[in-house]
Amino acid sequence: MRERETSTFYCGRRLGTLPYSGERRIPIKTLLILRHAKAEPDAGDGDESRPLAKRGRRAAERVGELISDQLPDLVLSSSSVRTRETVERLKKGAGSLRRVEYVPELYLAEPKTLVAVLAARGGDATRVMLVGHNPGLEDLVTELTGERVTLPTAGLAECALEVDRWSDVTLGAHAELVRLTYPRDDD
Repeated sequence: MRERETSTFYCGRRLGTLPYSGERRIPIKTLLILRHAKAEPDAGDGDESRPLAKRGRRAAERVGELISDQLPDLVLSSSSVRTRETVERLKKGAGSLRRVEYVPELYLAEPKTLVAVLAARGGDATRVMLVGHNPGLEDLVTELTGERVTLPTAGLAECALEVDRWSDVTLGAHAELVRLTYPRDDD
């Protein structure tokens, strides 16, 4: 068996390296955007009820391992079975997660809804993770960063936003795409 691999692409400056202009620094918020892990095909119970496949369970745990040294303060997740299982496996791989909220509005949400939920529920968190579905998540990254990305299952995009509060985030806000991570497990 081959060792698990991860593809990570750094897409600009690292957090904390934004240039200092001599003016008051705007705090940097980190938005982690995670597409749910690989799910089983619909067995007739409906799309929302699809569980993770074996491969998806392993990939979600791998993502947890990868973020274990920089856990989000808050996870906002779709309430579908596959996103709930992704979060549970993420938690197993990371060792723990601070706070998780399952939000029905995030199921197959478009960017406008994703941002509205983030603005309403982000609170005082510095690092927030959204767990959801495509095409909404890919479209959100594009709306915020101007960069078109592909988020395969268990794909993770890390974005940096210069905002004081999550309630300041809009689709017009500018974020920097910091990195894309794709866990690979070829079994």
